[in-house]
Amino acid sequence: MACIVALLAGIGPLAVFAHTLMDHAVPAAGSRVHGAPAEVKLWCSQALESAFSTLRVVDRNGRQVDKNDKRVDAGDPTLLRVSLHPLAPGTYQVIWRVLSADGHVSTGDFTFDVAP
Repeated sequence: MACIVALLAGIGPLAVFAHTLMDHAVPAAGSRVHGAPAEVKLWCSQALESAFSTLRVVDRNGRQVDKNDKRVDAGDPTLLRVSLHPLAPGTYQVIWRVLSADGHVSTGDFTFDVAP
């Protein structure tokens, strides 16, 4: 019994180092927007390391439609953004990979639609 208690006590501090999660995005995941957005913004649950975080936007054929200028916002270290080329109506996939300040990597993707 003492071994189990000691083991469980050692697990507690690890919870502090949870992985970064996507908090929200603009355009929102699964949304339909009228008019092409100028950029995609992705907010995360922890501060991000700019040099090791990526944000890409591709069309339905897998062609990259962002300007390859991803950056962590200077005023908000939880915000990753990328500028977009003009988008035609259609479905676009946002692919992200972030490294948080605590050293954890998280990945994900979502889509949004640009309405005609």
